[in-house]
Amino acid sequence: MIADRVTVEKSNHRLVLYRDGAVLRSYAVALGRGGIGPKERAGDNRVPEGQYRIVSRNPHSAFYRALRVGYPTPQQVAAARAAGIDPGGDIMIHGIRNGLGWIGTFQRTVDWTRGCVAVTDEEMDEIWRLVPDGTPIEIRP
Repeated sequence: MIADRVTVEKSNHRLVLYRDGAVLRSYAVALGRGGIGPKERAGDNRVPEGQYRIVSRNPHSAFYRALRVGYPTPQQVAAARAAGIDPGGDIMIHGIRNGLGWIGTFQRTVDWTRGCVAVTDEEMDEIWRLVPDGTPIEIRP
């Protein structure tokens, strides 16, 4: 069964896949090392919050597979320009850095990404299969 919606609950360190309102799968995740607050600018190492879509995938990422989140939105770009800052980008759901997959679930013990959402490589295989490009994703505080 294919997911039709994804949520990331940052405060619970949880990524959830849904189909027709029912939970398909749930995963514990590591987040950005910049803290739990919303992304404000490039380099803050935080995960953004809001409504996005999965816009593409990279099977050759430096991390085990990567699904690109459509951040920033045009509204976020405009707000950042008005504030004179760079909103950043390259927000992904991905596995562990290539070659370090043996770390497995230990990767969840600390928030270590640069603003992405990380799962184990095995979990990423499942997410890769279940989440097509275009799927809505909501990232919540």
